[in-house]
Amino acid sequence: MVALAAHTRISRQTIGRQLQDNDVKPWQRKMGCVPRIDAPFVARMEDVLELYTTVPPAGTAVVCVDETPRQLVAEVRPPAGVRAGLAARHDYEYQRNGTANVFVAVDAHRPWRMTKVTERLAAHDFAEWVRDLVDGHYATSDRIQMVLDNLSTHTAGALYETFPPAEARRILRRVKFDYVPKHASWLNIVEIEIGVLVGQCLRRRIPDRMTLSGEEAA
Repeated sequence: MVALAAHTRISRQTIGRQLQDNDVKPWQRKMGCVPRIDAPFVARMEDVLELYTTVPPAGTAVVCVDETPRQLVAEVRPPAGVRAGLAARHDYEYQRNGTANVFVAVDAHRPWRMTKVTERLAAHDFAEWVRDLVDGHYATSDRIQMVLDNLSTHTAGALYETFPPAEARRILRRVKFDYVPKHASWLNIVEIEIGVLVGQCLRRRIPDRMTLSGEEAA
């Protein structure tokens, strides 16, 4: 800045004005994924994008699956509702009631989505969720292409940990797991749906799992 302005010195105030004028905030950093765009990344990416852009054959469904953990928080004092000239007010104090997990599934080729609230996210919770989709919501589909991220519970092994081998194999005969590239979970369409669900419904104090189930279902 000294060189550009042909000055021998420059004040902190001038630096502050220049940062503000150029919308530069060097004191801020955001956490994010910086993926390595290598051959395995591109291979998985193109597999997933082809699932999105190609109409599946009859009897086949493309389903995007993920989950979001939620902290259960209760009010300790009744909040004050909105009034003319006053915003709604919540007391800063709150009560923690543990956590819950919300599974979300989105059909990539029709306007359909489904959610399920569980106490936690473990291998058997994921396995039960897959069976719910296979035997319930997609009972008439011969094959389900399931788009997933690389979470350790998102595996065929989770079904074998949960069910007898014959039952696990029965379910997996109708399911194919298609994984997005590592550090690229944003390639899963369901991430958009989860963002909408959280923004419109879940970004507030929800005290217990029963209330969470009712709210996300609505």
